[in-house]
Amino acid sequence: MPLETWIAFLAAAAVVLAIPGPTILLVIGQSLGGGRRAALPLVAGVAAGDLTAMTLSLAGLGALLATSAALFTVLKWAGAAYLVWLGVKLWRAPVEGASVPLGARQAWRQAFLVTALNPKSIAFFVAFVPQFIDPALPFLPQAAVLVASFVTLAALNALLYALAAGRLSGAVQRPSVRRILNRTGGGMLVGAGLATAAMRRAG
Repeated sequence: MPLETWIAFLAAAAVVLAIPGPTILLVIGQSLGGGRRAALPLVAGVAAGDLTAMTLSLAGLGALLATSAALFTVLKWAGAAYLVWLGVKLWRAPVEGASVPLGARQAWRQAFLVTALNPKSIAFFVAFVPQFIDPALPFLPQAAVLVASFVTLAALNALLYALAAGRLSGAVQRPSVRRILNRTGGGMLVGAGLATAAMRRAG
């Protein structure tokens, strides 16, 4: 892959990743409650979710989603329902006493599912990534470089958000502040779920 193409891909991916979506909302919410210790499982889950979604999109799932209304609808509603469930759970989270962060396995699972169960991401990958692949060169090496680059950037992006939120965790122990944060984050996750549910299949 030409160096200039790779650099252009990194720049475009960095811009896309910098815009907070449902995954980053989840990372921020859990890091506020769990501090820095909660960051690594969340970041690992984000990386695994992006790796899964991007690999499947390049393997043809994105094209299949674009042509199969039934499959698109199933994945869309599964992702939407999970986001709404997480949002309601965060909204109703207790604010009195010490906050109990998620265990590492549960944090990883939530981050993975939110990231991977996103048909918009898969559709984005199948439309975005091929723009940087030269059909005159072997496909697999190019795809491997792009997948590895995007997953690395996604993990670093999630880590930066998690660490920033973790630094604030000690300053948000007052119940009134935690209630506002929980309900703001929960409302945004529910909104993201409803937006996913309203999303229409391209074409």
